Amino acid sequence: MAVKVLRRRELTFWEELYIPQIVSGLKVTSGHFFRNLFLHTAHRLGLLKHLRASVTFQYPEEPRPLATRFRSRHRLTVRDEGTPRCVGCMLCETVCPAKCITIVAGEHPDPNVEKYPVRFDIDLGVCVYCGYCVEVCPEDAIRMDTGILDVAAYSREEMKLDIHELMDPGLRKPVADCSLKFPHECRLHGGQMKGDWKERGSSCHHAAGRWPRRSLGQA
Repeated sequence: MAVKVLRRRELTFWEELYIPQIVSGLKVTSGHFFRNLFLHTAHRLGLLKHLRASVTFQYPEEPRPLATRFRSRHRLTVRDEGTPRCVGCMLCETVCPAKCITIVAGEHPDPNVEKYPVRFDIDLGVCVYCGYCVEVCPEDAIRMDTGILDVAAYSREEMKLDIHELMDPGLRKPVADCSLKFPHECRLHGGQMKGDWKERGSSCHHAAGRWPRRSLGQA
């Protein structure tokens, strides 16, 4: 097997002094400083309003605008009747490089729906926010568009999101009550199954007795 040896170019005398690089860096920094100083002063006087100067966002009082493609905290999308759109296919759990997703699937009463998640957990302390789970999901059941950036906790256990927090991103630990009516494993009840398909009543069914489904574009 042929081996190609690459030799680095030797530095010149001025490059070894690093003076040109230091001057170049100071030039860029000073340029930004004096430009912003001039524009902010002009804005105070009501001039040059069409030219934007650099502004520090006063977080958290002033949240920074996020790009539409920004990946923030996860959420599970739901159907009209309030159940998760997840069909328990395990694709997101399989593709996850950090192995931070745990799903336990159960049989759904609607024959048109493959399965549903009895349990859906994401460990944010391990997640690398790669977005593979969103890309691979065939049902558009998981998204990373909540815009929630303040992901912090005092313990590793608190970094784990369960199905309650994923279906309602507005919840914060500790979650004191469970309002989910479909069967699921609930930590609030010692890991026991909570909810019943019958509790939802006839208002959640069509005339044919089947559960409604949502189109792929709906959240």
